[in-house]
Amino acid sequence: MNRSWIFIFVGAFFEVIWVIGFKHAESPVSWAATIVSLAISFYLIIAASTRLPVGTVYAVFTGLGTAGTVLAEMVLYDEPVRLAKLLLIALLLAGIMGLKLIGGSSASTEVQS
Repeated sequence: MNRSWIFIFVGAFFEVIWVIGFKHAESPVSWAATIVSLAISFYLIIAASTRLPVGTVYAVFTGLGTAGTVLAEMVLYDEPVRLAKLLLIALLLAGIMGLKLIGGSSASTEVQS
């Protein structure tokens, strides 16, 4: 796995933080953490987009962020766990893995700088 893909995964992690922050932030500190997470997330995705196909980067970023946010809501905020949700997350992750496999997992598909 190259550095651009690591940027996407770390960016998606920070995406989960800022999305949850938009719903649950109540203090200046939590809002500051939300805004910092937003900035880090977008910086990493922009950096990854300079080397990988932007469509693949965006699809993987939003897919991982969506799946992570749904799972975080279930684990941290007691959202109901439904089999349909878990199956749809699995389907989403399968699509993400498919995009990674066909859309830029090798160094040959990266944009050379």
